[in-house]
Order: sequence, then structure tokens, then C-alpha cells
Amino acid sequence: MEDLATQGTLIGRVALGAFLGYAIGFERELRGKPAGERTFGLLSLGAAAVTAVGVLYFPASAEKVIAGVVTGVGFLGAGLIFRERDEEQGALVLGLTTAASSWAAAALGILAGAGVYFSAVIACVMVLVILEVNRLPLYRRIAGRVRHEDGSDTPRYGTTAYQIRDEEHRTGE
Repeated sequence: MEDLATQGTLIGRVALGAFLGYAIGFERELRGKPAGERTFGLLSLGAAAVTAVGVLYFPASAEKVIAGVVTGVGFLGAGLIFRERDEEQGALVLGLTTAASSWAAAALGILAGAGVYFSAVIACVMVLVILEVNRLPLYRRIAGRVRHEDGSDTPRYGTTAYQIRDEEHRTGE
């Protein structure tokens, strides 16, 4: 009976990790980013599963399991970062927020897998607030507008949205 209870705990931790990762992925998908809800859900699910197995079945070496997850996700995140050449602005680095979000989703999976449920949920809310804060009207008022060399200005939305809006502004769309 104890083994069934342990498996139930494992399933609950993995499910929470998957749900929290999915929530972050939903936000990324909503913003049109290449990595979306399935990617983030699977990433967080995997981190939760590996961590939960390490914590429940190998407690003496759980920190090594967690370190392996963090290292692996770091390599995955590095693959999400791209560098593009732009004739007007020079080199642009894209994907930093998606890479950081994937790392945060894995951290949520680790928290859920370790059984720190409340902290995992609060951390997920914090990640979503960080990803969405620049879209709030109050933030736009505080951040103001960005002046260009030609004297025009555009609203500051954040790095990626700013570049998209700036391109629309320049072309007059």
C-alpha cells in the first residue's frame, strides 16, 4: 500500500509541474513565440518527474539529480537563443526571454517534483507577472516612449514587441 501512495505522490508532483509549465507555455504561445505550451509543459513535466524520482527514491543524491536537470535545461535554452544581423541596428539577439522562461519552467518543475507545492505555484505566478508586466497600461505610462534619431517616438513594449512595433512604425503600417 505504501508503494501505491508513493506513486500517487509522484504522479501528483509530475502533474503539477506539467500544469505550471503549460501555463507559462500558454503565455509564450499567446505572444507568438516559437516554444509554446507543449514545449514548456513537457519541459516542466520532465524536470518534475526526474526531481521527484530523485527526492523520493534516491534522497541521498537528490541534489545531483537537480543539478543535472539545471545543466540540461541550460543547454536546451542555449539552443533557443539566436543572433541575427540587421543592417540598421547591427546584431540582434533573439530568444533570450524564451530561453529564460524555459529555465524558469524547469525550476518550477523542480519545485513541484521536490514537493514544494505552494512555492511552485507562487513562483509560476511571479514568472507570468514578469512576462506580462510590460503589457500593462501602468507600465507603459511609467516606461514612457522611446525617441528615435529622426525625432519620432514609439511606445516601449519590451525588446521583442518594441522591435516589431518599431518596424511597423518605420514602414508606416
